[in-house]
Amino acid sequence: MGENKLVDGDKPEQGETAGLRSELKQRHMTLIALGGVIGAGLFVGSGVVIQETGPAAIISFVLAGGLVILVMRMLGEMAVARPSAGSFYEYARLALGPWGGFTIGWLYWYFWVNVVALEAVAGATQIHAWLPGVPLWVISLGLMLLLTGVNMFSVKSFGEFEYWFSSIKVAAISVFLILGLVFVVGLWPGAHADVGNLTAHQGFAPHGIGPVLTAVIPAVGFFTGAEIAALAAAESKEPGRNVARATRSVVLRVLLFYVGSIFLVVAIVPWNDGSITDGPYISALQHIGIPYAGTLMRILVLVAVLSSLNAGLYSASRIVFALTRHRDAPSGLTKLSRRGVPQRAILLATVLGYVSVVFAYVSPETVFSFIVHSYGAVALFVYLLVALSQLRLRRRLEREDPGALTLKMWGYPYLSWFTVAAMTLVILTMAVLPSTRLDFGTSLLTLLTVLGAYGVIRLRRRAEDGPAPTPPSDGPRPAPLPGPTGPTADSQRPRVPAKEQ
Repeated sequence: MGENKLVDGDKPEQGETAGLRSELKQRHMTLIALGGVIGAGLFVGSGVVIQETGPAAIISFVLAGGLVILVMRMLGEMAVARPSAGSFYEYARLALGPWGGFTIGWLYWYFWVNVVALEAVAGATQIHAWLPGVPLWVISLGLMLLLTGVNMFSVKSFGEFEYWFSSIKVAAISVFLILGLVFVVGLWPGAHADVGNLTAHQGFAPHGIGPVLTAVIPAVGFFTGAEIAALAAAESKEPGRNVARATRSVVLRVLLFYVGSIFLVVAIVPWNDGSITDGPYISALQHIGIPYAGTLMRILVLVAVLSSLNAGLYSASRIVFALTRHRDAPSGLTKLSRRGVPQRAILLATVLGYVSVVFAYVSPETVFSFIVHSYGAVALFVYLLVALSQLRLRRRLEREDPGALTLKMWGYPYLSWFTVAAMTLVILTMAVLPSTRLDFGTSLLTLLTVLGAYGVIRLRRRAEDGPAPTPPSDGPRPAPLPGPTGPTADSQRPRVPAKEQ
């Protein structure tokens, strides 16, 4: 396969992104990066992983976290070298060609509009427990309207909401880590140092190594959201520096928040305790003796759900806004409000959310169930395309602009190829396992639909634009890689000092 060459028609037009405001401050970016991976999956879904694997769930989260760390480092390398509104959409387009950008952009959009849909229902379910007299669909609709309004107002309002949501999540998980550690080492009143639960109930891996490896699949899904900081960086004042910081901090976030807290859960509570599936953190806090643990955790899960809903609306709107730059989405979606917000793109991102509210009410077992399964592997497809993009773009950067590589992927090209192989293996495993086969099949249908849409649009453009001009006899000259795009395009590309790598 030959390298993608940029032609004049592929160059982004500056006016299409100049209206985005750089209103996200360093504190916004720091908390968006910290809180991006702390979702309801950690607080609730991790209990299922623990039940299926035993204490060896720690290994599953280490493996899944390792893959996400590698993908984020690859994304960070590209984002620092070419800060851009649209982030990995632009990188896939540069590295893989127009089909790569179109595919990764619309897959990512579909992933987040599904998250918006599911979190609207999940958040309503949490509130419905306190307000049983209010219909579920009314609460879902209210949450959708609230956070749509937040995103429609300004990017700063999104940043403020996400800042406080993330602050609460980070504070809560930090308190849990402190309490859990104090209990495990025996400093809690009435407790004594003991980690016997790691091996006392049929061993560390009671079901064998197989479930430990297959649990990597849902665990990777829990980490989705780590890349939002790279997407949001285009609307911050120092995109290159902020992406570098977010990329470095993902290692700490994965090891501390996920691996550390899961270790404490399985050390405090026997893995086969039935309460773990309802909420591993609630169960651990109850074992420690914290009063009102269930209520506190329900509030925290609601915050995590609202944070995901808020981030989903932001991510889906910004990626579809980037898609308009190369006619991969209708040009009308580029229209910005006076505050620099792509309101039409935000409204498009809410469509499936509002539809899901209806389907969750009238058809929970059919249409809504299909929506739930149709994006199960989509995030993995996106991460795989990010990894492939880094492999190809790195070669071009080394040849055309080596000075831009101030943040580099570790162990290139070996770790890059390892990441591609590992992501491919995880996807293929989904196709084989009975428990994930439906998710794989419906997600593959989503991928084929996006590729089919690209083919139709490409054919229509060729018919409209006519035959391409005949190149000179000596062949076309490859265009150099473009400089930064988006809000930072008119200024010098930011460089990250070597000490920040």
